[in-house]
Amino acid sequence: MNKEHIALINASIDGLYQQKALSELLNESIRYSLQAGGKRIRPLLLMTTLESLGGRPEDGLPFGIAVEMIHTYSLIHDDLPAMDNDEYRRGKLTNHKVYGEATAILAGDALLTDSFNQILFSQYSNETKIKLMSLLINAAGSNGMVAGQMLDMENENKTIDMSTLETIHHHKTGDLIHASIYAAGIILNSDTKERDALDKIGRNIGLMFQIKDDILDVEGDFESIGKAVGSDIENDKSTYVSLLGLEASKQKLDQILKDTIEIVETIATNKTSLIDLIVFIVKRNK
Repeated sequence: MNKEHIALINASIDGLYQQKALSELLNESIRYSLQAGGKRIRPLLLMTTLESLGGRPEDGLPFGIAVEMIHTYSLIHDDLPAMDNDEYRRGKLTNHKVYGEATAILAGDALLTDSFNQILFSQYSNETKIKLMSLLINAAGSNGMVAGQMLDMENENKTIDMSTLETIHHHKTGDLIHASIYAAGIILNSDTKERDALDKIGRNIGLMFQIKDDILDVEGDFESIGKAVGSDIENDKSTYVSLLGLEASKQKLDQILKDTIEIVETIATNKTSLIDLIVFIVKRNK
């Protein structure tokens, strides 16, 4: 992964919620989760995609930080007792375990709401701002990530087919990842062919990310992942591993990776960095 890009992302995130606030406790809770580490995959994907298409990676920061804020809010809420009831995230106590459930809920609410200011007060043209905000709303809202989370809960303790599973994870995990890739085409005003390719790449990466997560839930360990493993089995959730088996899931992952690299090679002028990042996502151990 590009260390310079990660440094830019972390510097931008570290600057958030540092000003004097109406509630210092709320800001502290927000910073706790924003600065808890993480791979910064979503903004990194956008910056790397821009670079691979001949654009400036720093142009992806406003949208990328907005996505990271929404991703962080979703993790705070996912960890709550009413949802996944997790005690650890990235090796640290989850937000509600430190600050209480009410503060954790409000921290997530604030991150979601404030995220759009990253785009609103950016250097993008007004037309681009509208397109990016529409993309993010659709990816995060009742037809995107939130819908995926709801479908995931509705289907606990049920036997579901592969089509239903892929619908759940396309939205719960994939939509924000897809938006991070597709936003590059909006920022660069790409032609239809390039945007179609970005659409496929984004959807594939979202799917691969979830398949890898399901594999790690079986093969991983707390020290590497930073949270309890085996939670999908404990919560009686269908996963790629439970439906396909471990080896077949790995084979599916490898095939999608191969297909995705082939698409990248059709559009990228600087393909190495993007391919390397995609491979990292697939081969990661946490």
